[in-house]
Amino acid sequence: MGSARTTRRSTGALAALLLAAALAGCGAGAEATGPAELPPTATPAVGAAPPPSTGPASPVPVPETLRFTGRTLDGAAFDAATLAGRPVVLWFWAPWCATCASQAWTVAEIAPGFRDTVPIIGVAGLGERKAMTDFVTEFELGPVPQIEDREGALWRRFEVVEQSTFVIIDRDGRVIHQGFLDGEDLTRRVTALAT
Repeated sequence: MGSARTTRRSTGALAALLLAAALAGCGAGAEATGPAELPPTATPAVGAAPPPSTGPASPVPVPETLRFTGRTLDGAAFDAATLAGRPVVLWFWAPWCATCASQAWTVAEIAPGFRDTVPIIGVAGLGERKAMTDFVTEFELGPVPQIEDREGALWRRFEVVEQSTFVIIDRDGRVIHQGFLDGEDLTRRVTALAT
């Protein structure tokens, strides 16, 4: 019984000593230099401006396929250059398209899980803005960035002539698929690209 009490006292004293050392170390950090880093759980929004550079690492070159900007349906600025270095899926859809509606459920289901590895970006066109936002609401696509492209600039850039079309761009910026994908094939391809 006595040795257990002694062990507890020794452990308590050791814990107090470690806590005091840790607290003393907190003030020392005030003199450290260098930019703060994002916590491991914090991730910048897809298409948002990249965080400030934290060191000498060279930036990822932006391929020609990702040199475009736009506005999302909710009015935010979108810069595709922030996607460089990752595979990307562009989904070209129209709000009145029945095929697009059937694919929307798969996109809404899988996109959040691949946001950091294989972002899926909607490119809404061939319709009015209200119809596009209603489509996003109806199919619960809120977490998926949706670029408004009523003028068709991105549709022309990627030579998309029909909806629903998926354009898959690999890590190096090469288009490796352009055309129709059913939900199962889209899920299989995105999962393969994430590994």
